[in-house]
Amino acid sequence: MSRPERTKPEKIRCDACPVLCFIADGKSGACDRYANHAGELVRLDPLTIVETADAPLVPFMKDGAEWDGDIVKGNRPFVTAVGAGTTYPDYKPAPFIVSQDIDGVDMVTVVTEGIFSYCGVKVKIDTDRHIGDERDIVYAQGEAIGHVMTSEYGSKMLSLGGVEHLTGGSKKEGRATCAALLALCNREAVTLSIGDGDHATEVIVQAGQAPVINGDTERLMRVGCGSATIGMFAKQWLGLVDDVVVVDDHITGVLSEHEAGKQLDLPATGIKIKGRRSTPGRYFQVAEPGTGWGGTDIDDPLTILGPFNPKVARAGMRLLMVSTTGEQFAYYELDEALEPQPHDLPTALRKSTDLIAENCEPSVCSVLFMGGAGGSLRAGVTENPVRLTRSVKDALTHVSCGGAKPYVWPGGGITVMVDVLDMPEMSFGYVPTPALVAPIEFTLRASDYAALGGYVDQVKTVAQIETASARRVQRGTQGHDPLAAQHYHWTKADKG
Repeated sequence: MSRPERTKPEKIRCDACPVLCFIADGKSGACDRYANHAGELVRLDPLTIVETADAPLVPFMKDGAEWDGDIVKGNRPFVTAVGAGTTYPDYKPAPFIVSQDIDGVDMVTVVTEGIFSYCGVKVKIDTDRHIGDERDIVYAQGEAIGHVMTSEYGSKMLSLGGVEHLTGGSKKEGRATCAALLALCNREAVTLSIGDGDHATEVIVQAGQAPVINGDTERLMRVGCGSATIGMFAKQWLGLVDDVVVVDDHITGVLSEHEAGKQLDLPATGIKIKGRRSTPGRYFQVAEPGTGWGGTDIDDPLTILGPFNPKVARAGMRLLMVSTTGEQFAYYELDEALEPQPHDLPTALRKSTDLIAENCEPSVCSVLFMGGAGGSLRAGVTENPVRLTRSVKDALTHVSCGGAKPYVWPGGGITVMVDVLDMPEMSFGYVPTPALVAPIEFTLRASDYAALGGYVDQVKTVAQIETASARRVQRGTQGHDPLAAQHYHWTKADKG
């Protein structure tokens, strides 16, 4: 008796990206975004519709009545590119070209998920702590994925990703870079290592959350440099203390020498600061950068003091030393040998350190996606792609990312930068080329779209594309329901 022939389930080819996966029935592709469902290629993430969107104009009269205060026009859904699909292999029109009547003006929104090889993230970490020197390499999973940038006021900056790391290095480097970028853009925590050897710093970064540096969670962003802190709170110390030193890695301030102290008629105290004097009461390089007081490497603030001038100083003089966040402080009084001796901080002075801390903002991480929407992506909007670029530059076309307003960089191309917290959660995907997949929308008048050479025969109304499976989110919604964000439940084992 012959055995019945066993036929393998037929696979279908996905052409949503250059990988061109062959996917068996019931399985997903390498990106987890497309799957074979009964022989049909389906998108696992549903099309996302933002229920409220910004309107460019505010009508103060509406249908002959007074304006009702509805600035965002909450009854107008905005179709985002999240879950829309891609235009690969590039000649195809965008997956959704949607028309809407907005205040009597026929508008068109073209939505597509762009495959970005030229992309990365800029990370702002609010901390005084030294996490690495400028140009130090940033690692994830042991692979180089970016570098430390120029510091900003009270924040450290990282530049992560970019085509050099995604495709210009080894396969392992590209995969590690893509994984880190995807997690950061989707608001997940990523562990980074900055620098090499014994001086490497571990930083856990997550958009909207406090950074964790070498196991310690940061609380406060500094109120200002040491000089600025002196200027802001000089009056709080008047009559309570003879001198104040605000320790800071960049500019350490000394109240008695500072212009603020001079204008308040504070007498000289004979204090001596070890560092490079800039202007009166302002000192550079009092210590090395580190994770101690004010972003320096010191744990004992007295190490930045030299001997007091005996011609000016006197026994019993009171000295407050404090950091730029108010979290570290120490109070001293000079003994007969003019040596500072520690004492408990008086209650009246504790109010001033608390005031410094109160004026510090919470320490958070900010993640901004940055990508160049050039090349083939524009072909999904018009057969003459340069017209789209010119339309954006001429402000005829409004660019958005998942409904969020990005900053469009000047100069050539369409280079956008957007805060991932302004976008719907789980807005980003990836393809294993490797590259990120990010939503981008172009909105313009229907007449301008026709003049652009757009695919006017592909235009559909919102009602034609809205389905029960679409994910609807409110602008500013922080919660994410994983069941609402998928048509089906797939696991890694379901890969085709």
